[in-house]
Amino acid sequence: MLSTSCYLRTWERFISEGVLDSNRLDKRIKESWHRCKKEQVNPYLNKGKHVLTNDLLNVQREKNSVLLDVASPQLTRMNQAIKESGMMALLVDPDGYVLSLSGNEKILDEAGKINFVEGVRWTEGEVGTNAIGTALKTGEAVMIQGTEHYSIASHKWSCSAMPIFNEDRMLMGVLDISCPVEYFHPSMLGMVATLAYTIEQEMAVRSYKRELALTQQSIELAEAYPDRPFIVCNHKEIIISASKQVRQKISQSIGMRLSDFLNYGYQIEKETPLISTEDKRISGKCLFLSEVLSHTQNRLFPTSSPSKLFNFKGEIGISEAFQNTLHKVKLVAPTEANVYISGETGVGKELVAMSIHENSPRKKGPFITINCGAIPKDLMESELFGYVEGAFTGAKRQGHKGKFEQANGGTIFLDEIGEIPHAMQVALLRVLQEKKIVPIGGTKSISLDIRIITATHRNLAELVNEGSFRQDLYYRLNVYPVFVPPLRERKGDIPYLVRYLSEVNNWNIPLSEELLNSLKGYNWPGNIRELQNVLQRLSILLQDGRVDYEQLLNSMHSLAITQQADCQSPKEIDKNCIMGNVLTTREKIQRDLMLEALQRTQGNVTAAAKLIDLPRSTFYKRLHKYGL
Repeated sequence: MLSTSCYLRTWERFISEGVLDSNRLDKRIKESWHRCKKEQVNPYLNKGKHVLTNDLLNVQREKNSVLLDVASPQLTRMNQAIKESGMMALLVDPDGYVLSLSGNEKILDEAGKINFVEGVRWTEGEVGTNAIGTALKTGEAVMIQGTEHYSIASHKWSCSAMPIFNEDRMLMGVLDISCPVEYFHPSMLGMVATLAYTIEQEMAVRSYKRELALTQQSIELAEAYPDRPFIVCNHKEIIISASKQVRQKISQSIGMRLSDFLNYGYQIEKETPLISTEDKRISGKCLFLSEVLSHTQNRLFPTSSPSKLFNFKGEIGISEAFQNTLHKVKLVAPTEANVYISGETGVGKELVAMSIHENSPRKKGPFITINCGAIPKDLMESELFGYVEGAFTGAKRQGHKGKFEQANGGTIFLDEIGEIPHAMQVALLRVLQEKKIVPIGGTKSISLDIRIITATHRNLAELVNEGSFRQDLYYRLNVYPVFVPPLRERKGDIPYLVRYLSEVNNWNIPLSEELLNSLKGYNWPGNIRELQNVLQRLSILLQDGRVDYEQLLNSMHSLAITQQADCQSPKEIDKNCIMGNVLTTREKIQRDLMLEALQRTQGNVTAAAKLIDLPRSTFYKRLHKYGL
């Protein structure tokens, strides 16, 4: 880190001349300085200028009571350590107001001299570059020392701040630890990050308990009012439960926003708030419904208005992360734009691609999928573009239609697009440009009317930078990007996914709080595919009596890897190793395809082999090879 005097000269020159040596400052601080200069923040400000009265501060605290309730016990627990370190801790709301301040009394007195007190607004717009304001602006952890601050009010302070998000990635506030520069310690940022993470985890637990309680209340409502249509919404007005009558008429009602739901033939007859037993706050509401009268019954429901339906063959849950993904899908589905789907293995990229197809004007056409990573390089051209009779030794007598020709009039989904070799990238680019293909051995071109959707778990932009993926092809494919979040970022959906997977697979799994808590606490490196595997094993084990859920999850995590010498981390074990041997990319894809085929065919090996076009003998050999 540069010395304070060096930073002071850097600051003085920027303030007086607007000149800044980019090597002198961290990128985030440099960007903040430029923002402050543009917004004409006073660099010579010597104290905070906007402090709330006690009455207004109480209003602000009431508005952020959830944050205060969760954070206060954690701050109290750490207060003695913070005092002894000569520091102070501040809890700040999303508007930049300091809600609470605690720590070393002497340091608090020093802070009071610059109005660094409860009720002050400490944003970039108020006092220039500072850890609190810059963390609010960027949504990232920030540490700012001495004259890295834009205004002189904070030049003698060292501050570290961390944003606090709820389970839906909504900014709830900022946690800051500050002290005079001379008391600075490198552990400050780590301390504030640990505290902020603990607060976020507690928020997630409380939110989950509220959702669980709402679900339980929904069950009780269904028993109390078996003949009345109703829905239950959470505090974000997303439907988390619906009566049988509603589900039968609107199959996708759960997960819909209330405002969207009311367009489909129901009106609110009565609204009842639902109180959480956990914190006695309103956690949601029950809406009793009546059908809207109309001259034409067919106009009441989306089943008779296909343009209003959104077809998704899966469980959409309630998480904001996945709702954002579905919103993007709804926007792009009716268009002809090429779509690039990114996300980790097992998140359901193919399901999203299928949803785009089935909600598009091409829904009556074919939907052809191909995993580019599972095809040997020397077979890829014939697999994609086909061949004519006699094209090569062993060619079928009638030739073979490639995947592109099979998809004509519909959609082709190229999964693991990042695995295709350079020569095929050139060929694919030509297809995108000309909308024509020439089969191997053929002379006549075949015109195509297809939509292309691609996906990969790899970072295509990084592959472009490395030179292993063509930049011009990347831009052609990445017309409209859709990100599918991992399961660990949508844990609020787990109860709904468990219920859905259990229903479609006829697994008799009791949805107890103990089970759901265990599933919510797991990190899910294999995402929804791993969740399905866990539930399938659980459905078998439950036939033999009670199951230790934690032990089950641990055993899934370390499946078939008693020898781990070649594995790099526990997170990679169940994905990358089988009996101590590292799998190649191709072997991982082969194994995942086999698992998915077995799941789809309920464990029928013959049907699974046929599904992925493998000889049964080869399928059995790979079952043994991969320890399946």
